Amino acid sequence: MAGNLFIGLMSGTSLDGVDAALVSIDKEDNIALIEQHFIAYPAELRAEILLLQHPTLNELEATALIANKLSHLYAQVIEQLLHKAHTKVHEIVAIGAHGQTIRHRPELGFTLQICNAALLTELTGINVVSDFRSRDVAAGGQGAPLVPAFHQAVFADHTQNRAIINIGGIANITYLGKSGEVFGFDSGPGNMLLDAWISHHLGLGYDENGAWAGTGNVIQPLLASMLEDDYFAKPIPKSTGRDLFNLPWLNQHLLKHHYAPCDVARTLVALTAHSIHEAVNEHGADTDEIYLCGGGEKNGLLKYELQRLFKNTPIYSTEVLGIGVDWVEAIAFAWLAKKCLAREPASLSAVTGAKGARILGAIYQV
Repeated sequence: MAGNLFIGLMSGTSLDGVDAALVSIDKEDNIALIEQHFIAYPAELRAEILLLQHPTLNELEATALIANKLSHLYAQVIEQLLHKAHTKVHEIVAIGAHGQTIRHRPELGFTLQICNAALLTELTGINVVSDFRSRDVAAGGQGAPLVPAFHQAVFADHTQNRAIINIGGIANITYLGKSGEVFGFDSGPGNMLLDAWISHHLGLGYDENGAWAGTGNVIQPLLASMLEDDYFAKPIPKSTGRDLFNLPWLNQHLLKHHYAPCDVARTLVALTAHSIHEAVNEHGADTDEIYLCGGGEKNGLLKYELQRLFKNTPIYSTEVLGIGVDWVEAIAFAWLAKKCLAREPASLSAVTGAKGARILGAIYQV
């Protein structure tokens, strides 16, 4: 495995923590997961990151300081990952570090994922590839989602039309046609709104297995109101994030209404499921099978709702394709780091809308 080992780091819009994957990737891009590790965000750090999602006082300094904190946390998770895998620093070719998304405004020509990659290189003694999205945005693209290219490499099948649906804070869909057609986009909120709602009302980080939402009932007028948001009708390619879907957005739909909090929670589960279902029906109606990954795959209520809507289309976990639901994106950024170092384009213009495929990432060498 010498010269084939990469580490992928992913901290997504759910803001739960850092996923780290140690993988072997050979010259033919065959991928093997060696070890994985997760560190949860300390509550204070998570709160600081949430404050940065919108303009705030002294945010330039705050952003730089939080990027440093994140880099120290990334270094910690890497140290623990390598210890678990009995692997030495010098055996790792590079780290692919997505960073933490703070703003995503491709319509204004920028996207911001914070990570002090230079500091991470110093802390680990390993080459770091980061800032994967900016080049695609500079080329007129959305800069997201980036993982569909990886999905194509590892999940495509010439006998079935597949949809890979990652349900993190945001839900994104990759369509993998059996003829080779690939496209992807963000369908809308995944766990983000429900996490924010349960945190506000119960002080919990997430609704485990949809237990709280399961005590409520869908508020049909609220669901209809939320689904009328312009984002859902926008043509693809498109991407979104906390800049749009957040508690203030939800509260606008709750004005002058006094719904039971558990009913709102149940309706948010329905929002995620319905927006995914409508997106797949509109853009991939010939989908033969669906594979879920991300934290939302563990929400039994959400999975039930999705299967109810999709009826005869079978829904599986990416686990059956060989990659666990928690590790798809971390492995993807290890793969993207390898592509960058090899000077190989790794974006799909059909997904992001960029003028063409681009080499993604900025390299910080030891």
